[in-house]
Amino acid sequence: MKGLILCAGRGSRLHPFSYSQPKTLLPVANHPVLHYCIRKLREVGIQDIGIVIHPSQSQIPPMVGDGSQFGATITFIRQEVRLGIAHAVQLAQPFLQDEPFILLLGDNLLMDSLHGLTKAFTKGKSDGVVMLSQVERPQDYGIAEVQKGRLISVEEKPRQPKSNLAVIGAYLFTPPIFESIATLQPSPRGELEITDAIQSMINRGFKLAHSVTNGKYSDVGTIDRWLEANQWMLTRELGNQHQIGKGTIVKNSKITGPVLIGDDCVIENCQIGPYVSIQNGVSLKNCSYLENSILLENCSLHDIAWKITNSVFGRSSMMTGQSSNSTGVFIVSDKSSICIPAVKREDV
Repeated sequence: MKGLILCAGRGSRLHPFSYSQPKTLLPVANHPVLHYCIRKLREVGIQDIGIVIHPSQSQIPPMVGDGSQFGATITFIRQEVRLGIAHAVQLAQPFLQDEPFILLLGDNLLMDSLHGLTKAFTKGKSDGVVMLSQVERPQDYGIAEVQKGRLISVEEKPRQPKSNLAVIGAYLFTPPIFESIATLQPSPRGELEITDAIQSMINRGFKLAHSVTNGKYSDVGTIDRWLEANQWMLTRELGNQHQIGKGTIVKNSKITGPVLIGDDCVIENCQIGPYVSIQNGVSLKNCSYLENSILLENCSLHDIAWKITNSVFGRSSMMTGQSSNSTGVFIVSDKSSICIPAVKREDV
């Protein structure tokens, strides 16, 4: 069995950070989301992995390499024009050939393993498996209808959902999926939809099973979801502890876990945590309170006297200021600078 990870999406909801790097390389608990996807495939024994990228995403191959760091072999597949998930799968057919394969979306983060997919496939002798999860607002998702353990329909964002089981971006397919994709017409948004391909397989009489996950998951497609995914991944990896990287100096500071601090950072006179991930080379000095935030490489925060929460600071960004008695939420792109002057208060 092979693996396929799709990374060619624009990531427009993650601007400004996805302007400077693909969204699949944005870190959760200081590791790119794409690395988690590769590890999930390796956990179920998949070594031969294809990654679909857009030509503009030149940063992805150097970050992944040939796959040897994961014990895998990586093949990159170019999607010149972004025409949807099913189109990306179609482009990968020469790589996948006639073997079953697991498909993951490169911005998806799953807490559970993929063993549920493989077990449902072998147990049910099916032609494919779709991973599902119960959701509170099914009208916001692609929703599956299941009867007697068999997937009988998939509908995108239905007005009257037939269940609360959402399709969450992890699939196992066999070669008939390519025949179904070949029959598709573009959706109203101009893309070949994977839900339409699944429904085509069902209509043609193929058996599709399902696997329900109870673990957390996120598509890391917005700033809020990125912060949420970072929060639960830090909790899973560290509990209520903190971890400090090599060469990092911490002086006169309070750290409340989970907090992950990278290498070669300088932290002085700060209160940090919980739910903070700090990448390599970050400088924090005189920051009174920082929680539930992500700090990318080489950024610096100095003399911040108020509470910072739910914030993301881009690579090599800088912020200084001394206003007090306030709470700030900041989304600061790479190489940006913010200087906030002190506020002078007059007695009335």
